Amino acid sequence: MSDLKMPNLNYVLLSGRLVADPELRYTPKGTAVCSFRVAVNKRYKDRDTGEWKEDANFFSIVVWDRMAEMAGERLKKGSPVVVEGNLRSRSYEAQDGNRRYVVEIVSRRLQFLEKAPSTGDYSPEGAGQSDKGLEDDPFEN
Repeated sequence: MSDLKMPNLNYVLLSGRLVADPELRYTPKGTAVCSFRVAVNKRYKDRDTGEWKEDANFFSIVVWDRMAEMAGERLKKGSPVVVEGNLRSRSYEAQDGNRRYVVEIVSRRLQFLEKAPSTGDYSPEGAGQSDKGLEDDPFEN
């Protein structure tokens, strides 16, 4: 075996559309956090029939700070976005007492692909990146 260590890499880049309106809320410390789900379509040709088909994958996204507030204000069901971030897994105890496990994408960059109604801007100032740590994460146990 080699002494070389493989670097860890946790990076996600996807584009899709929101499947529902985003949920904007605030932590007890006042930090904005916005959650939404994105559908990413995959178009492929069926080998048996030769027909083109579409399939969708659904991903849970979490956005923090000013970017979260802007997402809550600007996005709605059907909005197209590009999400750049990393995967995070967590667990929690549900109301029924059972442990639930979740994998979600914590967005570090979010690009709106529709113009803002008032300004016409695609990517408003401050919406590009969030270096928010997870110390104020309302999901951490």
